[in-house]
Amino acid sequence: MTNKQLILWMLVAMIAPTIWGSTYIVTTELLPPDMPLMASTLRALPAGILLVLIGRKLPKGIWWVRSIVLGILNIGGFFYCLFVAAYLLPGGVAALVMSCQPIIVMILGALLFKDTLNLRQFIACAIAAVGVAMLVLEPNMNLPVQGVIAGLIGAASMATGIVLTKKWGKPADVNLYTFTGWQLVVGGLFLLPIGLVQEGLPSNLTVDNIIGYSYLSIIGALFAYIVWFKAIEKLPVVTVSFISFASPISATLLGYFILSQRLTMSQTLGAVIIVLAIVISQVQLFKKSSSNFNLEPSLDKKNS
Repeated sequence: MTNKQLILWMLVAMIAPTIWGSTYIVTTELLPPDMPLMASTLRALPAGILLVLIGRKLPKGIWWVRSIVLGILNIGGFFYCLFVAAYLLPGGVAALVMSCQPIIVMILGALLFKDTLNLRQFIACAIAAVGVAMLVLEPNMNLPVQGVIAGLIGAASMATGIVLTKKWGKPADVNLYTFTGWQLVVGGLFLLPIGLVQEGLPSNLTVDNIIGYSYLSIIGALFAYIVWFKAIEKLPVVTVSFISFASPISATLLGYFILSQRLTMSQTLGAVIIVLAIVISQVQLFKKSSSNFNLEPSLDKKNS
């Protein structure tokens, strides 16, 4: 893969976390209050069912187990931990806790793909964490231990999902849309009983509510996850994990432009630092790709 192709796929990959960064503003402005789990369920399940109906294929053999594992790691378990952290932690601290995800991906990549642990990438991750802190933290914050633990489990869930998605690939006779649909259905079914017990069904839906749920399902889940899984297929897992830092930047900028929230010099500098960290983490990759280095490890697509 050439540098031009690498940059193109990185830009494509950024679409997904940029869209996910809009979740906060959609949730606060368009959805019923205090129903994050049902919002997550309605975000994942309808989109997943639609994709499965279009693809008209169900998993076979080992792929039943793999689809359940990936659906819980990438969708259901991750969403649940993320919202628990968001409720317990103040401000954008959940995003800061989640910034440990690339480190987990690097360690898992070393174990599963025999990748060499790269000091530059560890440093870049630390720099990015500083950038996220500048972007989201406020003075005198208290950090409940339960919220921090939930955030760490969520980061580990998504990191493991990214690595296993890269390792297992998808069945050779299944397209990306169906593969994405399986995971969204599993994630939605995982969240459904939890959401019903803790929150119940939304009542008296307004036009704004319907627009918000439709956006989260069609754009935030169906479209974004297709792009995300395609990026995982094309790019190294560490690259994908660093690109997820685009989400807090997106959330902050949308708050500034749409809600007229104040953007401080510290936040602006934090966003610049995050972008710098992403670039630093990929320096070695650009050197390799300039020599047409093959960035895509062979995927196990035969175990269908």
